[in-house]
Amino acid sequence: MPNQDQQPPWGKKKKPQTPEEMVAQLIKKLQDYFSDSPKKPSGDGAPIKSSPPNPFSSIGKILAIVLIVLVLQGVYSSFYKINPSEVGVILRLGKYYRTDQSGLHFKFPYIDHLYKVDVEEIRKEEFGFRSRYPGQKTSFERKGYDMESLMLTADKNVINVAWIVQYRVREPQAYLFQIKDVRQAVRDLSESATRRIVGNMDFDYVLSNRDLLAAEVKQDLQKQLQSLEAGIAIGTVQFQDINPPDQVKPAFNEVNEADQDMKRLVNEAEEIYNQKIPRARGNALQIIEEAHGYAAARVNNAKGESQRFLSILTEYKNAPEVTKRRMYLETMQEVMPSVESVYIMNKDQQTPLPLLNLSRGSSSAVSIPPAKQ
Repeated sequence: MPNQDQQPPWGKKKKPQTPEEMVAQLIKKLQDYFSDSPKKPSGDGAPIKSSPPNPFSSIGKILAIVLIVLVLQGVYSSFYKINPSEVGVILRLGKYYRTDQSGLHFKFPYIDHLYKVDVEEIRKEEFGFRSRYPGQKTSFERKGYDMESLMLTADKNVINVAWIVQYRVREPQAYLFQIKDVRQAVRDLSESATRRIVGNMDFDYVLSNRDLLAAEVKQDLQKQLQSLEAGIAIGTVQFQDINPPDQVKPAFNEVNEADQDMKRLVNEAEEIYNQKIPRARGNALQIIEEAHGYAAARVNNAKGESQRFLSILTEYKNAPEVTKRRMYLETMQEVMPSVESVYIMNKDQQTPLPLLNLSRGSSSAVSIPPAKQ
């Protein structure tokens, strides 16, 4: 049985083993196809006469090769993949056709054109500084960016403001075709809005209200971008640093120290004021209320006495003798406990008779004979 691995006497044809060899073999075949060298001689040694070259045959070959390349390129470009964080915007003959989400998609070659937009990326614009070597220990460079950060406040003071604007794509179609340079538009609008808002505020207000300032800038910037149909959404506007320029920092520190001393003295004065004034007000109110109470008591007593007098008068008119005796007895009942000596007077007696053994606080009863009528 002959060995299968044994090669025939005329040899075995060599086949390409790697893609590089296949490409090299294809290029060699194309070169041989377009070569105009004479054919090899026949067996008797005389060269075979060839017909004159036809120029249209070479043009046809070139057109065929170009057509094949265009077809292969069209087939290759018909399928495309969209990453999870991207969307694909398709233009058909230069006009918006559709928006594709993540995944594998198909488009017509040479008719549809694809634009990929990352809608999850957070884009950032820095003003007044630039980040160098971002990471856990990010360094910043401020030199050379004073024209972006120097601003004039409403009270004609110069202030140095550095801030960051972060945004992301919300409408890919508008982002691609409404504005030529969206990044530059964001920078220009952000700087314009910040300068306008800072210019309408005082220096001290800007220093102490950066959060309110950032919120106002964000709202104004988003409103202008929506009017331009930029297709982006502002995520964050954050003011990194708000300080006076380096040239005026010593004077600014002196002003701050004087302002702190003034506030301290004002606070001390307010403390004393809060201690003294409420106490004085309380005493004044107490005196006023006591006066009102005394006046009410006197008036009520006077009203009561007058009403009592009128009641007695009414009774006296009805029974004069009884009322008179009753008033006499009630008066004696009130007066007698406070006297030290008691004298009994009789109508026919010339000398008063003292009532002995009668002192203050005595509980003994004193009998006074009724006067003769």
